[in-house]
Amino acid sequence: MSSSVFTTYLQLGFHHIFNLQAYDHLVFLLALCAPYVLQDWRRVVALVTSFTVGHSITLALATLNVVRYSPELIELLIPITIVLTCLLNLVRAGRPASRPPTRRDPTPLLLTLPNLLAALFGLIHGLGFSSYLRELLGQQSQPILELLSFNIGVELGQLLIVAIILLVGLLLLRVLNVARRDWLLVTSGAALGIALTLLVK
Repeated sequence: MSSSVFTTYLQLGFHHIFNLQAYDHLVFLLALCAPYVLQDWRRVVALVTSFTVGHSITLALATLNVVRYSPELIELLIPITIVLTCLLNLVRAGRPASRPPTRRDPTPLLLTLPNLLAALFGLIHGLGFSSYLRELLGQQSQPILELLSFNIGVELGQLLIVAIILLVGLLLLRVLNVARRDWLLVTSGAALGIALTLLVK
């Protein structure tokens, strides 16, 4: 396998996630990051890491034909993950912001409920990613390099999307003095509306 193959699939992974055609995954990332601001970057990194762990597992297993799944079921479950994330956000809206875990906090950050849910939902989204990747790969039986580079590309696109969301939030909250609760309600409400539209179409 050449470096050109790695670069090609890296770009394909990046453009697959950083693309309006992948708006269901984009909306999920918006809902996932909505409760946080730039100063909460450690929590956001932990959330994205949890999501990455989940979707990397199922992306690999499905691409290598270790697991089988129904694409129609995944298309249904992805908006459900968005709905559940938004509902969790709406429940949390208006509550006092909790402080980031300290070194004396006995619960590792990756094992908190939001991160466990992000990992669980990542398992579902990984199957969605694999549908696209398997179409690209055709009949290749063990496309390890392609799988690795595609996944890295997805992560780079995902990190860029998260950075944009946090920077937009920073602009609205700090510069335009939008209330943090309003930002959470508007973004979660918009994501919820899109997810419900996906469910009923």
